[in-house]
Amino acid sequence: MVIKSILFAGLIFTSFACAESGQQEETGTQMNNQQLEKLIKRISEKVEGRPGLWQFSYKDIGVYVVTDEKADRMRIMSPIADEKDLDKERLQRLMQANFDAALDARYAIAKGKLWSVFIHPLSHLSEHEFFSGLGQTLNLVATYGTTFSSGALVFRGGDSEAANREYYQSIIDKGLSI
Repeated sequence: MVIKSILFAGLIFTSFACAESGQQEETGTQMNNQQLEKLIKRISEKVEGRPGLWQFSYKDIGVYVVTDEKADRMRIMSPIADEKDLDKERLQRLMQANFDAALDARYAIAKGKLWSVFIHPLSHLSEHEFFSGLGQTLNLVATYGTTFSSGALVFRGGDSEAANREYYQSIIDKGLSI
């Protein structure tokens, strides 16, 4: 049954990916730094940097967008915490969230920091995928320490659903006890 579910999920994902790819081929547009900069400026009036490396804030969360047109890569990154502040339990919770609650964005560690990161091929990136990836990246920052969720769905079969249910129940219990 589990294998059937995984195969079904893979089939649905492949169908959506093919549909998205077909839409880009029909219009003949491929994302590049100039188009991406226009999308970024829709989100923030104050954007620093240059093509291929932008920095801005959204609701007090710092965001970096980095691209490499030759390698066809794009990543959205937001710093969350210092790596030294992560204990074993927190690292385990982050890995659980990467499995089922982070979805397309992920928690990652680099340069002594914990980051929220969304990575995608640049040329195949649609406007919708960029804004979805940005939203998921920001949500991982905002929910760090609580639900550890990108704000989209929670993939069933992991550990986050129970952890999130416990978190919300604790809020209800606390509220009802007052």
